Amino acid sequence: MSKKNTIVAKRRSDGTLVQVLPDGSTKPLEDKTDWARLRAMTDEEVTAAAMSDPDARPMTPEQLRAARRVPRTKTLRRALALTQEEFAARYHIPLGTLRDWEQGRCEPDQPARAYLAIIAHDPEGVKRTLAEKRLPAS
Repeated sequence: MSKKNTIVAKRRSDGTLVQVLPDGSTKPLEDKTDWARLRAMTDEEVTAAAMSDPDARPMTPEQLRAARRVPRTKTLRRALALTQEEFAARYHIPLGTLRDWEQGRCEPDQPARAYLAIIAHDPEGVKRTLAEKRLPAS
């Protein structure tokens, strides 16, 4: 993934999308969707429009079953623009465990999923808390 051509974005709690800039600040992403036109369409019109777009056709149930799933852990790490090593060290997760999660060899257990959800909600707050506690890296 090229950092030069990649836009890091996140969805705020109010549903708006913002671009995350290199300095950590954010700016709103331009929304080019004609929401009034979309709201006026019937379900049948929405389906017909989706089916007519060769680049955005809905997947069939068979295609969905065959699709490769990207683990949420990898998505989270990439959204934070961190390498596996950086993410593991920052959040005190064993590197081998992180790699297993990302490569689908195993899934995070319930406490790990809760921890990942907290990281996703406030990555800087978790980083600060761990730094203040000076916990040894795993």
